[in-house]
Amino acid sequence: MRLLLVNPNTTASMTEKAAVAARAAAASGTEIIAATSRMGPVSIEGHYDGAIAIPGLLAELRDRQAAHYDAAIIACFDDTGLDAARAFSDAPVLGLCESAVATAGFLAQRFTVVTTLERSRVLIDNLVRRYGMGDRAKVRAADIPVLELEDPASGAIGRLQAEIEKALAEDGAEAIVLGCAGMTDLARELQEIYRVPVVDGVAAAVKQAEGLVSLGLSTSKRGSYASPLPKTFTGAMSEFAPARTAG
Repeated sequence: MRLLLVNPNTTASMTEKAAVAARAAAASGTEIIAATSRMGPVSIEGHYDGAIAIPGLLAELRDRQAAHYDAAIIACFDDTGLDAARAFSDAPVLGLCESAVATAGFLAQRFTVVTTLERSRVLIDNLVRRYGMGDRAKVRAADIPVLELEDPASGAIGRLQAEIEKALAEDGAEAIVLGCAGMTDLARELQEIYRVPVVDGVAAAVKQAEGLVSLGLSTSKRGSYASPLPKTFTGAMSEFAPARTAG
């Protein structure tokens, strides 16, 4: 089984961090193919960054089709471009937020997602509600710019832990979801410290992708995720025009 892990931002060190977590979670015989977007923002923090990142994400999905992947994972907790990717790809495509909150729902009645910045908190809160977990989950922001997670001297880990402690004390959280792909390397340590399930979206998405592929299931192409209709795209977007088929 081959799983494509695409980081929709352009920071390669974040891709490698996510790839390490994905390979640690993957079953024997599952190959993780890690890809970093070649265009777009260095980090995704809010709606604008996410919108600009989508073309680079779709380009990676397109350009790696020849190598064949059985499923794809978008390595951003904002589930950047997830709907577009599902319409584009014939293989299953999973997002970190959807995968993580679904996993947390198996483990706890109430849980808290701890993410980076307030602008991301609002976006993720909307996603949690879309995924049907609005009554069971709270979303908190630890005031951490994403790239500070790459800097041990930034104090980001301390701010993250402080917010987790508030979630446990004030939210009645029975589990914690780490709301950024840049936190993926912290899950085991934090679980040992706080003695509650700590869910990392990368690992959750890997296991769910493996399950879908093993079951022979893929995204429905009827209705919402039907393949894009052939038409002309103009300007810088011309390379993303859906291919026209013969006949």
